[in-house]
Amino acid sequence: MRRDFWLSCGHHLLDHDSRGRLVVTDDFLKVYFARPELVPPDDACAAERNLWRSVLADPRLVISSAAIGSISDSDARDNWQLMLQWRDHLLSYATLEEAYLNLVRDGLKFPHLFLNQLVQVILRNVLDDCEDAFVLRAAELFFRSQRLTSIQGSLISFDEETAAEMGSQPVSPLRALLGLSSGPELDVLSDSNEAGYWERSDTFDLGLDLTAGRRGLSALGEVIARWTKHMLDIEVSVLPLTEVRNVALSWYVGLDAEGTRLGDALWRGEAPDERAQRRLVGLYKLDVMQKVEDEPESAPTYLFFAMSDEMTLFLKPQNLLIGLPLNQAEAVQ
Repeated sequence: MRRDFWLSCGHHLLDHDSRGRLVVTDDFLKVYFARPELVPPDDACAAERNLWRSVLADPRLVISSAAIGSISDSDARDNWQLMLQWRDHLLSYATLEEAYLNLVRDGLKFPHLFLNQLVQVILRNVLDDCEDAFVLRAAELFFRSQRLTSIQGSLISFDEETAAEMGSQPVSPLRALLGLSSGPELDVLSDSNEAGYWERSDTFDLGLDLTAGRRGLSALGEVIARWTKHMLDIEVSVLPLTEVRNVALSWYVGLDAEGTRLGDALWRGEAPDERAQRRLVGLYKLDVMQKVEDEPESAPTYLFFAMSDEMTLFLKPQNLLIGLPLNQAEAVQ
C-alpha cells in the first residue's frame, strides 16, 4: 500500500487521464474559492457574498466583468479578477501539466504562490510511487524556498518559512548526541528518521543535507530526471558532480538566478572565483537517453544552482522545461 504525502496540495481531489496526467475537477477548483482572500468578510457587500456562493455551487460558472465590477471593495475586486483568470487558464487545457507548461512557455504572470502550488501537485503525481523520503524531501526544493546553513562542514537546507515560524536554529550534532534540547528544533533527514517523513510531510520541518557527494544531491537529481520525463516525455540521466572545474560547457541551464549567473560566467570563459565556488550548491551533468533518428548524439547539458549572499535558495523547475536543448514538439500535449 502506497503511503500518502503532501495531503494539503489537493492531489486526492484531481482525476487522471489515460496517461496518468492530472485533470481538474470541481472539488479542486472549490479549494481555490475557499481561500481566505475570497471568503467574504462580515461587512462584505451583497454582490460579493452572492458571487462567492455562486462559484462554490458551480466553480466553472462564467462570471461577467460587470459582476466583478459590482463588488464594492477594490481589493476584493482585484482578488476575484486574479482568481478567475487563474481558473480560466487551468480550464483552458486538458491537464494541469499542459496548463503549467504553457504558462511558463508563454511567460504569463501569476503570483508565485499559485505556480508553486501547481508544481507541488504535479510533483505529487510524478512521485506517487516513490518510497524514498530523501527524494520526496529533495522535491520540496522545487516549490518551497530554502535557507541554508553550515553545520560542522555540512551544508544543510531548511524550509525558509518553517524555520522562520519556529524561530529556532537547527539542533547541533553535539547537542543531539548528548540528548540535549533547547526547545523546538528542526531535524535533519537521516536514515534514522526517514520513516517518519510521510507523517510530517505537510509540516516541511525536515532539513536536507546538500553537501557535495551526499545523498541529498543525488535525490534531487532523481527528481530532475522524473520531472523532465513526466513533463517533456524524454528520458534523461542526471549525474551530480562535485566541482565545476574542467567542465566542457556546451549547454547549460541555471536552476535559479544565481546558478544562471554562474553558468553565464563560465560560458564567457571566466573561471569561477572563490566566492562563486562557495555559493555553488549543485552541479549536474544531464544526458538525453534516447537518440533522435538522423540527428547526431547531443552533448551533455550542465545544470547549476547556487545560494544567494543571504544563504537562501529557490529553484525554478520551469527552467528545465524551457531551457533544455530538446525538440519541444515532443513535450506533453
